[in-house]
Order: sequence, then structure tokens, then C-alpha cells
Amino acid sequence: MGFTRVYTGADGQSHFEDLDLLPADVERSVAQVTTTLTFGRSPNGYFHDYHNAPRRQYAIFMSGGQMEVGIGDGTVRSFGPGDAVLFEDLTGQGHTARTVGGDRLSASVPLAE
Repeated sequence: MGFTRVYTGADGQSHFEDLDLLPADVERSVAQVTTTLTFGRSPNGYFHDYHNAPRRQYAIFMSGGQMEVGIGDGTVRSFGPGDAVLFEDLTGQGHTARTVGGDRLSASVPLAE
């Protein structure tokens, strides 16, 4: 099972990194301490210009449309139901977010510091 990490590189730009949450020989991930769980809905067409993640947090996309995440080099990736993204770009330019293809329901899971 894979997930994507969005992080700030040494260049001050956000970057994507594909990681494996559960390698083939592992049935459960290492426990991660969280603080809260928040559900959110973003309407189709919603756009949030460049911004940083407010804290280290997973976004888990549950239903509805796609979230297009853009980074400074122009790369855009889409995430939808069943996808998880770890946002860690707390500094630098940040990323954009756009909802396409219908209203999107997601859960945000901040990681304890």
C-alpha cells in the first residue's frame, strides 16, 4: 500500500515522494501518535492557492472528487478515494489544492509532534 509525501526540499520548494506504507511482508504499519481526527468537505471547483501544511498531517481521501495538488515546478498530481497523502511542507512556497470531479470528503489526521 503506497502513499505520497509532500515535503519541503532544501530549495524551499515542495516536492512529492512516493513511499510504501505497507511493504508486501508487513501486515500492519508502525503506530503513529495522532492528536485529532477531522472530517472535511470541499466543494467541486474549490481552489486554495499556494499554502503550507498547518502541521504534519495525513489527508485521507474518502469519497467524491479528486484533489489536485500542485507544487512550484508545475507538477500536479491527483488524489481521490482510497489515497493518503502525508503533508509535511511546513515552510517554503507550499502547494496548491483544487477539487475537481465533484465534492470531496476527506479526513485529516495530524501527527503528534
